[in-house]
Amino acid sequence: MRDRWGASRVPRGAAYDSRFERLEAEGVDVHGEAALVDSYGPGAVLDAGCGTGRVAIELDRRGHRVVGVDVDEAMLAAARAKAPGLTWVHGDLADPELNFGRTFDVVVLAGNVLIFVAAGSEVQVIANAARWLSPGGRLITGYSLQAGGFGPDQLDEAARGVSLVLENRWATWDRAPFSSPGSYAVSVHRLAPF
Repeated sequence: MRDRWGASRVPRGAAYDSRFERLEAEGVDVHGEAALVDSYGPGAVLDAGCGTGRVAIELDRRGHRVVGVDVDEAMLAAARAKAPGLTWVHGDLADPELNFGRTFDVVVLAGNVLIFVAAGSEVQVIANAARWLSPGGRLITGYSLQAGGFGPDQLDEAARGVSLVLENRWATWDRAPFSSPGSYAVSVHRLAPF
C-alpha cells in the first residue's frame, strides 16, 4: 500500500508483527479493534485490509467467522502462516469486481486502511464495503486524521451515498469521546434498512 505521497507506509510482515508484540509485552491492549467489533456481536466479519491478520485472528479467537482480505501478498503470507485455518483473500479493496460470494455482519477497516488506499479510491472502498454488508450490517473504520484528505465529513458523505448511516464516532477504539478536529476517528456506520 502507498500513502498519499506515493511512499510505502506499511511495514512488512515480521516487522509489523514485532511492533505489536512489543506493545503487548509492555502491557498495552493491542486488541481494541477486535474488542469493539466483538461488542456488536457479529457472526461474520470481513477484516478488510487485514495485513498480517492481527485483528482477524483475535476475532476468530473470540468465536466469529472471519475472512481477511489484503492487497499485499507478503502481509497475507504472514497471516496465512499464523492462522492457516482462516480464509485469506488477495484483493484490492477498491476493485469493484472484488466479490466474496457472501455478505458480512461487520466489515472492519482498522489500522489506518483508509489512509493506505490510493488517494481518490476511498469512496469506491466505502461503496464496496457497503456491498459486502448484510442488511443492517456495520462498517467500522478507524484511521488517523493527521494525514489530511479523507476526513470524517468525507467518510460520512461517501457512506450516505451507499445507504450507510452514522451510528457512532469515537476518538479511540476504546470509545473515548470524539471532538473535531481530532487526530484519530473510529466510526461506525450501519447499512439501512435496520
